[in-house]
Amino acid sequence: MAATPTPRPVAKALRRLGGDLRRWRELQGLTAQQVAERAGVSRPVVSRVEHGEGTTLENVLRVARALGVLDLLAGAVDPMATDVGRLRADERRPQRVRRRRSELPRGGDPR
Repeated sequence: MAATPTPRPVAKALRRLGGDLRRWRELQGLTAQQVAERAGVSRPVVSRVEHGEGTTLENVLRVARALGVLDLLAGAVDPMATDVGRLRADERRPQRVRRRRSELPRGGDPR
């Protein structure tokens, strides 16, 4: 199956994320080589991440971890951090189901 061109919104998000990671690196006074060593990737990989060029999600997460922002990045897609996500979760939460007396262990104690 042939790869399709990267959609514009995806390319824009890659550039934005890469730029943000570059700013984190610069704010910490780190070189791309230092981040690469901490992340266990090559310096060109760090450069591709920072420029929003094609790389793997794992490499992006490795760079984020090396910069100490992995939890921020992972938390950004947490559905429970949004009103909509919490509302949908409440809608999908199963209703409490009582066990029949015949299903209870001897003595009637449900524990």
